[in-house]
Amino acid sequence: MSMFRTLVFSLLLVGSSSVAAGPLDGLDEWIEAERERWAIPGLTVAIVHGDEVLLTRGFGHQDLDQRRAVDADTQFGIASLSKAMTATAIGILVDEGRLDWDDRVVDHLPAFRLSDPWVTEQVTIRDLLSHRVGVGRLFGNRLTFMPAASFDESLAALRHHEFEQPFRQGYVYSNAMYAVAGAVVESVSGQPWADFVEQRLFVPLDMNRSSARLSGLDDNAARPHQMIRGELVEIPRRDWTWGAPSAAVNSTANDLARWMRFNLATEFGDDAPLSREVLAEIHAPANLASFDAEAGVINAYGLGWSLGRHETFHVLRHGGATDGINSLIWLVPELELGIAVSANRFTGFNAALMQEVVARVAGLEREDWSETSYHRRQDQMAEAAEAREEFEQQRQPNTAPSGPFDDYVGDYHDPLYGRAEVRMEEGELTVRLWQDDSQLLRLEHWHHDTFRGHWQNPAQREKFLWFSLDESGQPAELNVRFTLRPLALEEGVYPADYVRVVRYQRR
Repeated sequence: MSMFRTLVFSLLLVGSSSVAAGPLDGLDEWIEAERERWAIPGLTVAIVHGDEVLLTRGFGHQDLDQRRAVDADTQFGIASLSKAMTATAIGILVDEGRLDWDDRVVDHLPAFRLSDPWVTEQVTIRDLLSHRVGVGRLFGNRLTFMPAASFDESLAALRHHEFEQPFRQGYVYSNAMYAVAGAVVESVSGQPWADFVEQRLFVPLDMNRSSARLSGLDDNAARPHQMIRGELVEIPRRDWTWGAPSAAVNSTANDLARWMRFNLATEFGDDAPLSREVLAEIHAPANLASFDAEAGVINAYGLGWSLGRHETFHVLRHGGATDGINSLIWLVPELELGIAVSANRFTGFNAALMQEVVARVAGLEREDWSETSYHRRQDQMAEAAEAREEFEQQRQPNTAPSGPFDDYVGDYHDPLYGRAEVRMEEGELTVRLWQDDSQLLRLEHWHHDTFRGHWQNPAQREKFLWFSLDESGQPAELNVRFTLRPLALEEGVYPADYVRVVRYQRR
């Protein structure tokens, strides 16, 4: 283990402190008041400390229409909190001697290819799990838009992805590499990733309300919500399909309490799914994510966990975001404290709840973090709305496309993103991506040869596309701007500071 990893991991194992009497007195009432202030339809909270489960409870409602109550067994899609579970699934196989963290991926998945042949031969399982391969963020997060793609098709596309950082020289968060890790689980175990996680992880931990697939949801499951054009509405759930190992798990407050106690090693019997030694490796830093020299703060990534600091405490944590549902988990080993929250709307409340609970349990001076976060979010939304308005003012009125809409009809192709089909439907241009009827854009003329695309699923918001002409004046290229990180999603996906323009060539 490197000196960096040894140092940080040793800090994570400092002895625990006792909880002051009644640290959570009045917390239920505070959460409910803040839920209403933030206009969150429903949320679920789990708090564990030492050998105790201090709180597992639901607040508010699963949906807006039927107003079914959220309880401690209500399922929420926990999105990227799933990554630690995929890493733990790999850890079970490591414990059994069936693979090693530093095995090469190609030794288990011979079809695995990246754009650099040398890197392809070097990538290890540890690289996949610690986001240090250097590829996959912009394309990898598009996995959520590819429900009809097979794993083999998507795996083959990775060889066309350029590197965003040099191999092992940076931190590039990648859903795609976690999908590859899930395929390693299947290759070694002979079981699909979802079956393995459910049978080998959830069953031993008695997480009997958790599932690793959308079909595992039942009637007691939260519906996702999003603010669209000023109205809070229910939106469709997203199926992560072949990208499932990065984000497909659904869980509950009661089950996440069990998951946190396992990771804090406060509940570690002979039937634990893996050894303490392997769990320690999962929690140890494997990649430097950032370093603030002025503040002296190191942020690292382990295997499915982010490692950082809050106040004087070292924290294992992870966020999870899927359409209309946002989750957050913190483990504070020095306090033997674990906190998990899932809400069926995106807000800034989750982090404020973490800070409130840590302060209460540790006996720290409390601040009104929720108030601060609330006003910060209001300012962010206002800034995003202003930036959006400024962007729209750049629209040039009274322009026309270079030719009739029929000229744009055809098939366009990109090696990484596949096929884009431009069609005329009922007098309108449409674009179908990934040969999937659910990924259809209706095009609104914006100006010149630029169009604003509107998805069938309103949660996906809008997208800008424009056509480039060849020397004969005919459309030869379709440019699509994919947005990864908008300024504020509930104001819309543009403008944004993290985008990728994909240039599809006409065939």
